[in-house]
Amino acid sequence: MALKKKPVNGMKDILPREMEIRDYVTGIIKDTYRSFGFTPIETPCMEDIKNLTSNQGGENEKLIFKVLKRGEKLNLTDAKSDLDVSDLGMRYDLTLPLSRFYANNENELPSPFKALQIGNVWRADRPQRGRYRQFTQCDIDILGEPTNLAEIELILATTTCLDRIGFHGFEIRINERRILRAMADYCGFSEDRFDSLFITLDKMDKIGQDGVREELIEEGFPEEAVDKYLSIFKELEGKTDVASGMKTLTSLIGSALDPSVAASMTEISEAVNECKSADFELVFDPTLVRGMGYYTGTIFEIAIPEFGGSCGGGGRYDHMVGRFAGHDVAACGFSIGFERIIMLLLEQGFEIPGREKTAFLLDKKLSGDKLTEVMKQAAALRGDGQTVLIERMKKNKKFQKEGLISSGYTQIKEFYNDTAKD
Repeated sequence: MALKKKPVNGMKDILPREMEIRDYVTGIIKDTYRSFGFTPIETPCMEDIKNLTSNQGGENEKLIFKVLKRGEKLNLTDAKSDLDVSDLGMRYDLTLPLSRFYANNENELPSPFKALQIGNVWRADRPQRGRYRQFTQCDIDILGEPTNLAEIELILATTTCLDRIGFHGFEIRINERRILRAMADYCGFSEDRFDSLFITLDKMDKIGQDGVREELIEEGFPEEAVDKYLSIFKELEGKTDVASGMKTLTSLIGSALDPSVAASMTEISEAVNECKSADFELVFDPTLVRGMGYYTGTIFEIAIPEFGGSCGGGGRYDHMVGRFAGHDVAACGFSIGFERIIMLLLEQGFEIPGREKTAFLLDKKLSGDKLTEVMKQAAALRGDGQTVLIERMKKNKKFQKEGLISSGYTQIKEFYNDTAKD
């Protein structure tokens, strides 16, 4: 029986051109984040299944690739659920592993600790454009910093990075979990149903206010509360400036919103706008929810026009580390949508700038001292920072050259026993 040559559904082989771009982008990411003082770390690809199913990962907990127990621990006869036969799972993001990492190594780490983590994660999701079952995440997090300095630095570092990669005119959408809760409380929704309310609100950009209203009423929310709730969003339409949005929201719901929350959002906005070097807009979006259950305060998301959806996001999660350490640690993070950024660059025909690529094509008869001389020439060019590929000429030399040019080789030199030509 022939083996299957295609990768499993939702995962992919990465061809050389894409791999070059991935390496280039990774280099920019690491260089940029290191310039902001972030330190690279690494965590295992698997975590204890109890950690992964601790009601902190939102809908992603339904998408975990579980790992079967092994040997005598695997008892299929008495098993009643997946968790009875699984003890490990593939990580679905990098935030929960980072929280465990910090709790385990807190005494050996500085405070605050600025972490940079790039690695694969796995979700048993439905594959679609820009979404896979195995994909790379790129996170920066600041742990142990309770003030807005964390949010400001995370936004500035992330936007600087995107700008260096080549993205301009994008948006960072920002909201606050405490704003979401204050609005819901003001309108009379029961606190035990806030999560369900926010899940439906998160669909606003897809189904509009009428669709959200219909779903909320179908779910049994009081019609009067729903209409009051949606009227606030109508009043906030067009108030994308953070300071303006905070003033309008405060006038609408009054003391239901802690004044310190509005002041915090305004401070973040003013600092980012004063200090930013990248071409982007910081936009207040009262419908922004972020699906993870662990967020406790500020939340943000990257919107790149070319994609038409989220290309990363993050926020504050001040209680997650405490689930591991026994005491809360202030924490805030921002994740770039690495796979979607790579996809956009490939679709735009992105070429890596700067480095020259030269190909040496050798006649099949070229050997001995002449071959050695060609190798020395290649070594000299590599010493000057060039990429030099050496290969034998093929019968269809025209097709061979076309392939090299499409791979980014700007110079092609041919070497024969007695001559060399461009």
